[in-house]
Amino acid sequence: MSTHFDCIAIGGGSGGLAAARRAASHGASAAVVEKSLLGGTCVNVGCVPKKVMWNAAHTLEAVHRAQDFGLDVAYRGLDWGALVGRRAAYIERLNGIYARNLDKDGVTHIQGHARFLDANTIEVDGERYTADHFIIATGGQPVVPDVPGAELGIDSDGFFALREQPRRAAVVGAGYIAVELAGVLAGLGTETSLLVRRHGPLRDFDQLIQEGLQEALPQHGVDLMTHCTPSRVERAPDGTLTLTAEDGRTIEGLETVIWAVGRRANIDGLGLDAAGVATDQAGQVPVNEWQETNVPGIYSLGDVTGRIPLTPVAIATGRRLGDRLFGGQKDRRMDFENVPTVVFSHPPIGTVGLTEAEAREQYGDAVTCFSTTFVAMDYALSDHKPRTRMKLVTVGEKQRVVGCHILGTGADEMLQGFAVAVKMGAAKRDFDETVAIHPTSAEEMVTMT
Repeated sequence: MSTHFDCIAIGGGSGGLAAARRAASHGASAAVVEKSLLGGTCVNVGCVPKKVMWNAAHTLEAVHRAQDFGLDVAYRGLDWGALVGRRAAYIERLNGIYARNLDKDGVTHIQGHARFLDANTIEVDGERYTADHFIIATGGQPVVPDVPGAELGIDSDGFFALREQPRRAAVVGAGYIAVELAGVLAGLGTETSLLVRRHGPLRDFDQLIQEGLQEALPQHGVDLMTHCTPSRVERAPDGTLTLTAEDGRTIEGLETVIWAVGRRANIDGLGLDAAGVATDQAGQVPVNEWQETNVPGIYSLGDVTGRIPLTPVAIATGRRLGDRLFGGQKDRRMDFENVPTVVFSHPPIGTVGLTEAEAREQYGDAVTCFSTTFVAMDYALSDHKPRTRMKLVTVGEKQRVVGCHILGTGADEMLQGFAVAVKMGAAKRDFDETVAIHPTSAEEMVTMT
């Protein structure tokens, strides 16, 4: 015997939950299968706990700068255990909210690991379930490099399991996860090194952002080590770790080594072969513009597909798929152009659209860029003068804005509104004609010449 649903989402993260709930809102019988905690990576070991830690580091920076404004504030230290405990309680509340939302929307929550038996059937802890539509939304998991002693380190999931603050840490990786974790650790007082294989981190970002970040990292306490590829990790007699690079450089006295060298699709034990679902060379589940796999009735979305691994993208994609399959909106699909994103580095980065290099490759001499660099008013009274950087990338005679890039205080909040403008096809003149809000950093976006 088996239980049948109109739609089963495999994976209780952002994408799977969004798809199942939207399907149910259109009257479909829907279920979500999740082997761990509801909310997936984002809620449990990603965006949410990361932002809590970033907020803590950001608040501590404000405490240290209080004297710039004549405030007599004494800093007596960080209770890492209290911070982690409050963070865990907050996430537990979110897990409960997700469960209640499923119940409220009439979505069945199936706890356990799903495995395809064929293209129409899955098995979860010995129980069989069939569906007209399956949605693979199992997300990704961190990669650990194949170097001797790698097991002595931890991955980004392990960072959130730390119960004590490391006094000295090395973060290995050049992507946004590595940059964010290094910034949080340094901001909270850990002596932190960031090791990247090439010339710097965030190599897919605009050159202005890359240069600004490399300038900002040491200003915020991160020791950036470029052209540094780890060859081994060893435990010293005193219990600390020593990381050795291929060129012979060593970092000694480490309490923690964090691997943030990438993520891979989470498809282990899913039985995709039994269902006939194809994967690519990277182990991801490729889909077309309608989120369809090579097997009719089986779809995939989110990080497991390898396309723009961001929580809001997974949510938007899941909702659109639910609308199309069950809401009669036959042309409803995700538009992956001009997706805004933020890196919660120190300082934060906000970006949407094409980099200057991408625009010039696509449009050639039709590209015109506008940029500015300045010290935000937050630091007007400080001896510390980090610079905010901004760039607009425009195309054609009307100078349509195809890229917007910001590094500096407030970048994370101000980008959302400018992303709307870019998505709507605004021109540089539209920015120019908008009255500036003074005094703010955001006003620089509408006053660039």
